[in-house]
Amino acid sequence: MKEKRLSKSEWKQLEKDLLRERKPVWPRLKAKERKEVLDFSDGYRSFLSTTKTERETVNFIRRTCEKKGFVPVSRISSDNKKILWTYKNKLAALAILGKKTISQGVRIIASHIDSPRLDLKQNPLYEELDMAYLKTHYYGGIKKFHWVARPLAIHGTVLRDNGESVRIVIGEDGADPVLTINDLLPHLAAKVQADKKLKEAIPAEKLNVLVGGIHLPGPDEAKEAVKLRILALLNERFGIKEEDLISAELEIVPAGPAREVGFDKAFVGRYGQDDRICAYASLQAIISLQEVEDTVIALFLDKEEIGSDGNTGAKSRFLELILYDLFRCQGIVPEADSLVRALMGSRAISADVTAGIDPDYQEVHEKRNDARIGYGICLTKYTGARGKYSANDAHAEYVNWIRRIWNGFGVMWQAGELGKVDEGGGGTVAKYMARHGMDTIDAGPPLLSMHSPFEICHKVDLFMSYKAYQAFYQCEER
Repeated sequence: MKEKRLSKSEWKQLEKDLLRERKPVWPRLKAKERKEVLDFSDGYRSFLSTTKTERETVNFIRRTCEKKGFVPVSRISSDNKKILWTYKNKLAALAILGKKTISQGVRIIASHIDSPRLDLKQNPLYEELDMAYLKTHYYGGIKKFHWVARPLAIHGTVLRDNGESVRIVIGEDGADPVLTINDLLPHLAAKVQADKKLKEAIPAEKLNVLVGGIHLPGPDEAKEAVKLRILALLNERFGIKEEDLISAELEIVPAGPAREVGFDKAFVGRYGQDDRICAYASLQAIISLQEVEDTVIALFLDKEEIGSDGNTGAKSRFLELILYDLFRCQGIVPEADSLVRALMGSRAISADVTAGIDPDYQEVHEKRNDARIGYGICLTKYTGARGKYSANDAHAEYVNWIRRIWNGFGVMWQAGELGKVDEGGGGTVAKYMARHGMDTIDAGPPLLSMHSPFEICHKVDLFMSYKAYQAFYQCEER
């Protein structure tokens, strides 16, 4: 390269041609787009407020997509192009049949709808010092101190001894009481808590939920009168007894609705945004479509926060079942290798959040390569920990394909990792998608306070995630 002193205009042109500058999204939006961002976040807040468990999320997906013409696979006919699957009420999928056969591959966006929380133990209810409590077992990666001394609600399903299912939600309605976990007052915490490591200050066995303190009137010699009164109240309202709690899925979650955060309302704050923010964005993306070239699928998975095991997680064979159903819908009789070839010809996005750079904890981030809040959806080529262990690592060709699509559709995006290399890391469902042979990459919005009871997203990052997923589904280029 022959160098010469550049003029100011030449310098600016070279910068424009060669440099990639990360810019915040909001100043780049037109007035109409800004309104779209705000309107989209209103629907998202409503969604977050009413879907605090996997079952509630699946019910929301079912209700929403049936209004948009999706038909349960059990009722499918040759005229239907939009199909719905659910499994165990905790796993769901949507598909729109494309003009091409699925033998050439499909496009998949996979998000997860479980979030870190406290589950009730199988024998949860007990009385101690004339107060009633529920024993819990935490689910997923939590900081235990986040869950004490705050309003909590209980959501879930109980199966009575006759097999009847009962839905329970206590702590969300304005007339409901809330629940809580006690914390130790600072006056007495010097030795029990203050000298311990943060992760040890609140032992898991002390995450006991306070649920009652009034005795049931009875004989003077009666024992556990507070516990019995709680059971009587539950029986009166829900028709359940103590043994029914064994056949129950009851989750302790933060009480209250999603809220706008900041004087300017730039953010949305609420529990469960990892990963229901991606679930909502991908749901809205797929139901906005009418006709597509390639068949498109939206997967809503369970159990990601505990390793994707179980028959409702990404390691299950649910995706294979979906493809067999799609073969039948297109009138194809699959051969022995048809499924494998269809999967290997597919393309996928693991729709999951990443960590946004927190201004107060910049030391754990690598600022040139971590995601910034308000800069759009983040493309993450690989996740995993330290030396990329347990990661899917997307091929350069696929990364190039994705960025060309997004640039063509006007998606505002960034690329990044999750923290400094030796600080830790995290995994997603990407590696379980990749094991089928398909190209896979992670893409989702950055969050602050991830895995806490009050996670924070920027409204523009939510909206750009929706646009990015829409572009992935719509693009006709292969």
